[in-house]
Amino acid sequence: MTIRHFLTTQDYSRAEIDALLEQAAAIKRSPRGQQLAGKSIALLFFNPSMRTRTSFELGAFQLGGHAIVLAPGKDAWPIEFEVGSVMDGDTEEHIAEVARVLSRYVDLIAVRAFPKFQDWAVDRQDKVIKAFAQYATVPVINMETITHPCQELAHALALKEHLGDLQNKKYVLTWTYHPKPLNTAVANSALLIATKMGMDVTLLCPTPDYVLDERYMAFGRLNAEQNGGSLKVSHNIEEAYAGADVVYAKSWGALPFFGRWEQEKPVREASKHFIVDEAKMALTNRGLFSHCLPLRRNIKATDAVMDSPACIAIDEAENRLHVQKAVMASLISQG
Repeated sequence: MTIRHFLTTQDYSRAEIDALLEQAAAIKRSPRGQQLAGKSIALLFFNPSMRTRTSFELGAFQLGGHAIVLAPGKDAWPIEFEVGSVMDGDTEEHIAEVARVLSRYVDLIAVRAFPKFQDWAVDRQDKVIKAFAQYATVPVINMETITHPCQELAHALALKEHLGDLQNKKYVLTWTYHPKPLNTAVANSALLIATKMGMDVTLLCPTPDYVLDERYMAFGRLNAEQNGGSLKVSHNIEEAYAGADVVYAKSWGALPFFGRWEQEKPVREASKHFIVDEAKMALTNRGLFSHCLPLRRNIKATDAVMDSPACIAIDEAENRLHVQKAVMASLISQG
């Protein structure tokens, strides 16, 4: 039997995404259940977490399951991922053993592993989660690598709760300043889910260097074509914000400068005006604002925007709990 993983929403059809969102909405109305009764999930965190860890642990518990939290290299052995490696360094065991052993213990495995920010050609291979999926004999869930599919579902659910039908709503995915380069995962995922939901998507960023990896741009164009939406890139703030129904903010590193922070820094420092503020939101069609969190106030968005009725970031964060329950329950039911 082929194992169905949840690594990226691009592996799921629009109908399957809609079904997951409907299941999440039903779970939100009735949070307690037994869909995971007697089941367990291993949560492996190679990077820090607050919302992800809390929502997955609670989600498993509220559906009658049990979560085991592991931090490889801290409270668990460091793991080697390279095939054919001579393990004479810091790593103690190979993913080929780790994934198969965990699969004997638990019913689901979830992984959070950020890129190294040194070489995008390496990072874009997403080796860690793909290795887990290769060797595991139970479903694997992406808790954020170079995409963040759970955040996508939470975002989409919040948008549907506030806007209803998302078809052809104008959606602005805007880059914002941050004092250091960040993962492109949420930006990649926002692009994927907004285009998959048939929205008219504008990617707003300071220069062409901040356009996302062509893999995700191509997926976005395909999604838009298949679902009746559109995708374009803009470097013009006023044009992008004009008439927007949704503004989604995120900072991400420029791919050509991966591993060369000193070269990117001047461009980033010159682009602080991309902050989401009241003046920009006034250009929208009474647009909603959201962010995946955590957010540096008055760096990425102003207090006025964050505290306004238009901000649905807290709703989106809550929905992480509900959509992840839906994902876990769906994967378990396929077993």
